[in-house]
Amino acid sequence: MGINKEQVVAKLRLKVEKYGSQNKAAKSMKGVSPAMVNMMVSGKWDGIGEGMWRKVAAHVGWTAEGWQAVKTGDFKVLGTLLEKARTESLVFAVTGEAGTGKSFATRLYASEHKRAYLLQCNEFWNRKYFLMEALGAMGRDSSGLTVSDMMVELVRALKKEENPLIIMDEADKLSDQVLYFFITLYNQLEDHCGIVLLATDHLSKRIRKGLKLNKKGYKEIYSRVNRKFIELKGVGISDVTQVCMANGVDDRDVIREIFNDCEGDLRRVKQKVRAYRQGA
Repeated sequence: MGINKEQVVAKLRLKVEKYGSQNKAAKSMKGVSPAMVNMMVSGKWDGIGEGMWRKVAAHVGWTAEGWQAVKTGDFKVLGTLLEKARTESLVFAVTGEAGTGKSFATRLYASEHKRAYLLQCNEFWNRKYFLMEALGAMGRDSSGLTVSDMMVELVRALKKEENPLIIMDEADKLSDQVLYFFITLYNQLEDHCGIVLLATDHLSKRIRKGLKLNKKGYKEIYSRVNRKFIELKGVGISDVTQVCMANGVDDRDVIREIFNDCEGDLRRVKQKVRAYRQGA
């Protein structure tokens, strides 16, 4: 299935609205220029290659799968936590198994709220890259700035906003040096900016192990997440039933079989549903 350009542009317009300008929206999308954003939203599509359409589609969250997403139990819990963190400037550390839909829920939340900034963390990030990504998520240019300059700019920019939220997805992938930035952000933005650390239980195990070993910074991190990791419940039979029925599988025996075989992973549920529909 090819790219539906009208749908991509519709989502792009929402992104422009979120950031307040085409320029800021472009800065939040690596490899996409302000001129390209302007061309797309203005309907000047001649000469825009398929590669660029795919890149923008990925940035705005459009897919051609025709898959109907479902708001599972964990989806609703996570949405409530994100909203509470944003509106009340709170800090949460939330853990859940891989494949339970954490990233999907946070991407959707960030796309629907103007001052919610999602950072998709990676192992290769150093301190400079973390700050570049954070400023980029806000639609701000970090070129030519030192690490110190970027931290000052990030804090300054966030303090100017009402009820901002930073979501650090897959935070367990961050090195200690980058994770320490969480302490700095908390200290400088306490009661002004919400922060949510989202990860698998590797993060909670890592922090607790660090506490036992008295590792630098770990007591501070644990204190700032209220000495608590909020554990999501995972994928239950009702979640799998909703997903299956929303995507054309309504045979209760098949649904039970998919649930028993999915190991609590919604990605596997999707694979099993697709396989069933192709064989039906």
